[in-house]
Amino acid sequence: MSSSSLVLITGATSGIGEALAHRYATLGHRLALVARREDALQTVLSALPTHPAGHCAYAADVRNAPDMAQVAQRCIERQGLPDIVIANAGISAGVDTAEADDLLILRNIIETNVLGIAHTFSPFLAAMRARASGVLVGISSVAGIRGLPGHGAYCASKAAAITYCESLRGELRGTGVSVVTICPGYVRTPLTEHNGFHMPFLMSAQAFAAQAVPCIAARKSYQVIPWPMAIIARILHILPNAVFDRLAQRLPASHVPGLAGHQGNQCLRSRCRSDGSREGCTRQKKACILCAPSTHQKKRPTRGRLYYVDERG
Repeated sequence: MSSSSLVLITGATSGIGEALAHRYATLGHRLALVARREDALQTVLSALPTHPAGHCAYAADVRNAPDMAQVAQRCIERQGLPDIVIANAGISAGVDTAEADDLLILRNIIETNVLGIAHTFSPFLAAMRARASGVLVGISSVAGIRGLPGHGAYCASKAAAITYCESLRGELRGTGVSVVTICPGYVRTPLTEHNGFHMPFLMSAQAFAAQAVPCIAARKSYQVIPWPMAIIARILHILPNAVFDRLAQRLPASHVPGLAGHQGNQCLRSRCRSDGSREGCTRQKKACILCAPSTHQKKRPTRGRLYYVDERG
């Protein structure tokens, strides 16, 4: 990978995506940053080290395949074909399958964390094959190793991301195009800042990026970061179900009805008004924080409660 490589990153306005952008820019690479909010993209761009050829930003939602195809076309026309494409955009939420409204949250998570990867990679595949070079990077999670109570949607999406990238790697073998799967452990980002439980080997997004970039350069097919989490992940993978289930029972409940259903200030539940106000919410005391009366808005989630968090940017 040359110092002038073009790196495209989705979910580039916060957390891991932003840290990767800064890391690559510091190393002298050109960047194509993708996120939903143009203003947030411009804020990140303004803070990056400059490059003679310039960095570019593209506003799009990874759930929308036509939008991502247009991003790919614009990127190739303006900057050329990327050398590295990092599918990082993701969302997380606690989900209770017994709550009918939570099925919408599950759908959003799957569309973003799984289909979003395919929508990001697909428009570049033909050109990368023709060039016989390129690296596709899927950011998954150790949460994809085993399912955790209350995290069903997120764990399922990350497990799907791992196996999707593994399948794609086999499809592209011999073409010159590599597929790298990276599974972060606990990284200090908006996705984890509200977790009410102990997070072993918690690391900063910057520290994660410093370890991830060499893995991508080496085209490692699969890497858990940091390495101590790789040991834990391997143990979790081979644990008998009976043992794992007993351990999982000790975990705090991750889902609190109503907390999962928001994207920014917009309520995703059909029972609440789209502006996130209390009116129309039938959850009463179980209402989400954004729908609850102002007297409840000051309360912080206690141990085990999980916010709906969005890192698509």
